[in-house]
Amino acid sequence: MMWPMANWLFKEEPANYSYDDLARDGRTTWTGVRNPVAQKHLRAVKKGDRIFFYHTGKEKAVVGVAKAAGAAYPDPADKTGKLFAVDVVPVTKLTSPVTLAAVKADKSFAAFPLTRISRLSVMPVSDDEWDRLLEL
Repeated sequence: MMWPMANWLFKEEPANYSYDDLARDGRTTWTGVRNPVAQKHLRAVKKGDRIFFYHTGKEKAVVGVAKAAGAAYPDPADKTGKLFAVDVVPVTKLTSPVTLAAVKADKSFAAFPLTRISRLSVMPVSDDEWDRLLEL
C-alpha cells in the first residue's frame, strides 16, 4: 500500500549544520531532537517525505528543500530508546530564502506551527502551506 507523502519543516542553527553542509555531505542523520512534540513529528516521518530546511538564529528563514531517505528509526546514540532519528538528503536550495517575517506577514499561515509554536524544531506542513511557501 502506498502512503501519501507528508511535508515537514526541520529547523537547525546554520552555525551548527547548514543547508550548504547537507548539500556538501549529500546525506545526514537528523538527531538531537529532544522536545516531545517534535519527537512525535520526527517519529512520523516516512521515506520520501518532503522537508523544508529552516535556518534558525539570526537568519530565521526556509533556505532549502530536502527529503527523508528512509523512515524514522530509533536514535542509536540514545540509550533510553525513546528518541528517533531520520536520514535526510538534499533536494534543492531555494533561490531566495523565505524569511519568518514574510511567513508571519502572510495571512494564509495563521495556523502554521512556525508562526504559533516558534520553539518547535520539527513540524508538519500542509500541502497548501508547502505550495504557498514555494510561491514566496
